[in-house]
Amino acid sequence: MLRIGLIGCGAIGQCVMDTLPTLSDVECEFVGILARPKPGQSRNLPVEVPVFEDINGLLARKPDVVAECAGHDAVKTYGETILHGGSDLVIISVGALADQNTLDGLRNAAREGHARIYLPAGAIGGIDSLAAARVGGLNSVCYRARKPASAWKGSPAERDFDLDWLDHETVIFTGSAREAALLYPKNSNVAATVALAGLGLDQTSVELVADPTVTENIHEVVVDSKAGTFNIALSGNPSPYNPKTSALTANSVVRCLANLDSSFVI
Repeated sequence: MLRIGLIGCGAIGQCVMDTLPTLSDVECEFVGILARPKPGQSRNLPVEVPVFEDINGLLARKPDVVAECAGHDAVKTYGETILHGGSDLVIISVGALADQNTLDGLRNAAREGHARIYLPAGAIGGIDSLAAARVGGLNSVCYRARKPASAWKGSPAERDFDLDWLDHETVIFTGSAREAALLYPKNSNVAATVALAGLGLDQTSVELVADPTVTENIHEVVVDSKAGTFNIALSGNPSPYNPKTSALTANSVVRCLANLDSSFVI
């Protein structure tokens, strides 16, 4: 029986709680949720799962693994405590690891707590191929995010471009995955995942594009390696729980957790 704790009770957390127990080869129990629900939000949670506002309350339930589904601040605030306590940690807000101090702290905490950190693929495919190509040697990796112009509102792009009046695709950023993650934290998780699976945060190139002709978020990865070259393009559907979240993101967390309790892993 896999004992699971969750951080966050939004779209991803809801999907995990609804979907994971339906998988025939998984035996799991949700032992607690760390969250500060908005008024009325807790009504969507299973009544038998206790909700805590303090990390120590959740860890007192002795989860085997805690899945972070709440954002970069949650990774930085609670990650080391969870790992020091001996629980494994699933991180979906991978962009938080672009901060080197955060990454180093989590790695040290995992070693000291004899715990593991798991990074689900999230909204992109081909991470297994990229990680395998890394073993043989990578020459270059480029990640490109193409999103509707409105999706970049609230980001640094809004200062430099009139997003409401763009009439053609416009590159709003080029640089490393680390730079992208630090400048665009709300749009950086896939870039960081690609980087950590491949050439690293400083050697992975990133291009961010505002495109008024598209209505979906499109992720592209171009890899040149000693094992060969491959291009991956994925246009994901939105989550039924929240249209701002990719359905694939939540499902990747479910798959990651399922593999922890499965005798057959692929």
